[in-house]
Amino acid sequence: MFLGMNIITAQGAMWRKHRRIVRPAFGTDLYKLVWNKTLEIYRDMLQVEEWKDKNFVDVPAVQQITHKLAFLLISTCGFGFASTWDTPPRATDGGMPIQEALKIVAENSNLTAVPKWLWYLPITRLRIARFARDRLRTFMHEQLIERKAMVAAGDIRADAFSIMVKANQDESTYKLDDEEVIGNTFIFLFTGHETTASSLAATVGYMAIHDDIQEEVVEQIMSVLGADRDPDYSDYLKLDKVLAIFYEATRMTPPGHALIRQATEDTVLTVQNPMGEEGSKNIPIPKGTEITLDMVGVQYNPRYFEDPKTYRPSRWYGLPADSEQFSAFSVGPRACLGRKFATVEATCFLALLLRDWQVLPVLRAGETKEAWGARVMNDTHIAITLTVADFPVKLVRRRPV
Repeated sequence: MFLGMNIITAQGAMWRKHRRIVRPAFGTDLYKLVWNKTLEIYRDMLQVEEWKDKNFVDVPAVQQITHKLAFLLISTCGFGFASTWDTPPRATDGGMPIQEALKIVAENSNLTAVPKWLWYLPITRLRIARFARDRLRTFMHEQLIERKAMVAAGDIRADAFSIMVKANQDESTYKLDDEEVIGNTFIFLFTGHETTASSLAATVGYMAIHDDIQEEVVEQIMSVLGADRDPDYSDYLKLDKVLAIFYEATRMTPPGHALIRQATEDTVLTVQNPMGEEGSKNIPIPKGTEITLDMVGVQYNPRYFEDPKTYRPSRWYGLPADSEQFSAFSVGPRACLGRKFATVEATCFLALLLRDWQVLPVLRAGETKEAWGARVMNDTHIAITLTVADFPVKLVRRRPV
C-alpha cells in the first residue's frame, strides 16, 4: 500500500541511505516557499469559497478545509505539482483527482496488513482502494519521469521532490531506485498532509472553545503583522504564541499516536514507578526487540505536563521552534523530517485566519462551549493517524467589509 520502500519503513543501513538522499530537500529555501505558498493558497481559498466579501461564514466541516490546505501545500511545495484551491493535481488522463485517491488510501490504511491476494476479491471497498492506489502509482511515475528530465536539463526547482531527485542523480554510492523514490514521495505526500491537517483542525476547534486564548494570540499577531501587512517568513519566530496553539493541539491529539522502534543493542530501560510510588525498576531490552511507544500516553503523562488534560498553549510560549521538549513529532535521529514544514505552514495559516476571523463553535440547543468542547474534541478516531472527527465552526470577520 505504501508503494515502495521509504524512509519510514526502512531500517539500519537502508534507512541511512534513504535519509542521505531525502534530507537535503528540507532547508531554508523550502520553508520560505512553504510560507509564501500558504499566503497564496489562503487568498485563493477566500476567493474560491466566496468568503472574501462576507462578514459571517459557516464552515460545515473544518477537516475538509485543513486537509485541502495541507494537501495543496505538500503538493506545491513538497513536489512542485501545479494545483490551486479549485484545481487539485490530476493524472494526465484526467481521471480520479489525486486528492481523492489519497483520501481513499488513507481511509483504507489498515489494508496494508492484508495478504496481496485479498486485494483482488470481488469486494467494492477493495476494488476502490486498489484503484486509488494504482492512481497514485501512475501519477507518481509520471511525475518522476518529468522531474528527471527537468533535472537533466538543469531546471532545478525549490520543491522537496526536485531536490530529492537531483540528490539521487548526483549520488554515486547511495542511490535510490525508482520505486524507492516513489515510496518516499508517497509517504511525504500522505503523512505530510494527513498529520498537519489533523492538528490544524484540532487547533481551530480549541480556538472556538477558548476565546480568551484566541484573543491573546490575535493580540500578538496584530503586534507583529499589523492589520494589513502580508506576513513574511522572517515573522515566523516572532509568532511563538501562534505556534504554541498548534503545538498544544498536537500534544492533545497527537497524529503520530504510536512509535515503533527496534533496539540495535542490548540495553536496560529505567522506568519510574507510577505516580505516588517512590522508586523505579529496570527493564532489560535485548537487541532486536521491537518497542512500541504510546505517544498519547507520553503527551498526557503528568510527570511531563501539569494538568495534561487542560489545553494550555502557554506551556510552549518562548520555546525554540526546533526544541526537543516538544516530542509529538518524535525526537532523535528518526524524528519527523517534515516537522518544520508543518510548523511553518501552520503558523502562517493560523496567523492569517485568526487576524481576519473570530472562530466560534456551532452550538446545539442549550449547549455550552464547554459541553461542545467535550463532545467535539473528544470524538477522535485512528486510521494511520489520530484525528478529531469533522465538526463545524462559524467565522466572524474581525473588521467588517
